[in-house]
Amino acid sequence: MRVLFVSAEVSPFAKVGGLADVAAALPRALHGLGVDVRVAMPKYRGVEGKTDLKEIVRFPVPVGKAEKECVLYEGTLPQSDVPVYFLGNDHYFDRAQVYGEKGGDYPDALERFTFLSRGALVLPKAVDWQPDIVHVNDWHTALVPAYLRAGLGPNGARSILTIHNLAYQGEFPWDARATTGLEDEDLSVFKHAGKLNLLKGGISYADRLTTVSPSYAQEILHHGEGLEETLRARADSLTGILNGIDDSVWNPKTDPLLWANYSADDLSGKSVNKERLRDELGLEPDPTAPVIGMISRLAAQKGFDLVMAAFDRMMALGIQFVLLGTGAPEYENFFREAAARYPQRAAALITFSEEWAHRIEAAADIFLMPSRFEPCGLNQMYSLRYGTVPVVRATGGLRDTVRDYDADRTAGNGFTFTDYTSDAMLSALRRAVALYRDDPVAWAELRKRGMEEDHSWSASARNYFDLYTDLVR
Repeated sequence: MRVLFVSAEVSPFAKVGGLADVAAALPRALHGLGVDVRVAMPKYRGVEGKTDLKEIVRFPVPVGKAEKECVLYEGTLPQSDVPVYFLGNDHYFDRAQVYGEKGGDYPDALERFTFLSRGALVLPKAVDWQPDIVHVNDWHTALVPAYLRAGLGPNGARSILTIHNLAYQGEFPWDARATTGLEDEDLSVFKHAGKLNLLKGGISYADRLTTVSPSYAQEILHHGEGLEETLRARADSLTGILNGIDDSVWNPKTDPLLWANYSADDLSGKSVNKERLRDELGLEPDPTAPVIGMISRLAAQKGFDLVMAAFDRMMALGIQFVLLGTGAPEYENFFREAAARYPQRAAALITFSEEWAHRIEAAADIFLMPSRFEPCGLNQMYSLRYGTVPVVRATGGLRDTVRDYDADRTAGNGFTFTDYTSDAMLSALRRAVALYRDDPVAWAELRKRGMEEDHSWSASARNYFDLYTDLVR
């Protein structure tokens, strides 16, 4: 079985969110199942040095009425021999950021991702390789199913569109539709609220649809960011498959980014990481204070309005707080000021750092994810793997992976709340802090239970394999 996996971001070459992690880990897991999977992505600035690149061919890619040159490079996914094809065009992709600067997309985003989508379908002929399935991800590549239906790609290839986050739909002025190169009759399903909506069109044209957790697949049929009707029309073709984590990258026993390694059977290294984190960030060495970690895009989706509303009450619990992330200026400013108001007790790293992400997961006692909605979420699974107890709102993939301890003390692996309020979040956090302080034995059992769970890609990849098999049968 041959699968072309197309994504706007793939770790470690370009990463903005969880899509990049999935786009690296899932192809590796599929390769392990015997799938001939190859990845296609843009050649962004900074790719050099992350893999051995070789230019293999040049070919024209239609964008609107023009043709743009694609310089195709080949590399491999780290820790594998999965080929990665980098579609190069410096005009579109040699830029400071992946999607845009100052919180928005680049003005030519439609051109950029038309180039990626059309180029990915020219690619197979250029390298003399015929995919059975083209697996695309989110709005950036949602034109691909329409191109395949219009005969603008490999003959007979079927399409799968995975929705990682329905909140981002790729909306553009309807008058810009000629950029796609599709005829108006093919574009009619892309029209939504008077705009060109790439995700809507992809949902309509893809042979099969997936999203990244079973709960989210059900939720979006009723709360689908304006696309409920389109999704309900395709409900029979929609499957929720929970993401996994790449345990070759996220494993506290072998993680090279940690100050000390550890395992479920020997947690001494976790204490070392906590001590080093405090030293590095200037937090006081208070043995009674649990460290609460947050690692996230600073976006409204992630529940930061709840954290802001409850922040002083959270700190009154005697916790220490560490945040890593970038995003909306109002959130960045709040956390900078909060760290200044609580010296030696709070730290805000307004940046993205893979190294710090691993270190915070290892050093924290509790990980907070109060998301308004969460298609899947990866950090709660990283946290379980690293013995860091998650406190989450029960929505989407968080509902599917975190079970409340107080509801079932023999099977619970974290703390959950349902109502989207700062009081409900604070109540769940208070329960976690109380267990941490009052019952060290129960806390150790809870932590160990989470670490022993299997959230690797093995089961999820098998579900995708079965979906592929069914589609080409």
